[in-house]
Amino acid sequence: MDGRGVNAAGVRSVARFAARDDGRGGTALPVLESDGPLALRRTRATGAGARVMLVGAMSGPLGGDHFTVRGRVGHGARLSVGSAAATIALPGQSKGEARYDVRLDVADHAELHWLPEQLISAQGSDLYVTTRVELAATARLVLREEQVLGRAGERPGRLTSRLAVRVAGRLVLDQELACGPGAPGGWDGPAVLAGHRAVGQLVVVRPEFAIEPVEGAMLGPTAALMPLAGPAALVTAVAPDALKLRRLLDEALALLG
Repeated sequence: MDGRGVNAAGVRSVARFAARDDGRGGTALPVLESDGPLALRRTRATGAGARVMLVGAMSGPLGGDHFTVRGRVGHGARLSVGSAAATIALPGQSKGEARYDVRLDVADHAELHWLPEQLISAQGSDLYVTTRVELAATARLVLREEQVLGRAGERPGRLTSRLAVRVAGRLVLDQELACGPGAPGGWDGPAVLAGHRAVGQLVVVRPEFAIEPVEGAMLGPTAALMPLAGPAALVTAVAPDALKLRRLLDEALALLG
């Protein structure tokens, strides 16, 4: 916790997963635990990796709720994690802020694709999201975040999102974005969202980037590719809607190979 209060009346939900090399060229899931509104389900995968879906069993997060996801990908394992549908932050009977915390740990020679569906900030909601990723020196990561401000025809709630990534103990990315009512001024101005309703980022970490760093480039008028101070690259994009945002990020991932 960082001093931001969580209403005691809200729902607490924790989901945990762990992946490991099964010794036969595949990936096992010795831990797949969840409760309350969060449910983890193993689904069919191709190749040596495993695939898990995060399913929302209830609406939320609502005001005062605190959801947590903790995951570890062990040495040599390969895992892809997605979600069955968009997550919608909603106002609840409790007026407190909702929390959604994600903690991911990826070991040497392991690979994680963290590809959830969009997070939608509905009018009247107040959500603080944190995602922290710890990677070993030879770990690989593809992480996508997409946030949509308001459903069709409505104003957004307040949404604060922080993303931090470390590689071999070295911080390569730590950024926070706050949008909606009560956020610092300028979030909707030309230097940030410029009136767009969808914002997203793609983080790609690969050991070979330490030898051949990615070159920064504009990927059209509303997306940019930037090398990070480590074997990593960041794509940031804004778009008028979720569909166009996903297209921008998919094109960026294809460009990175």
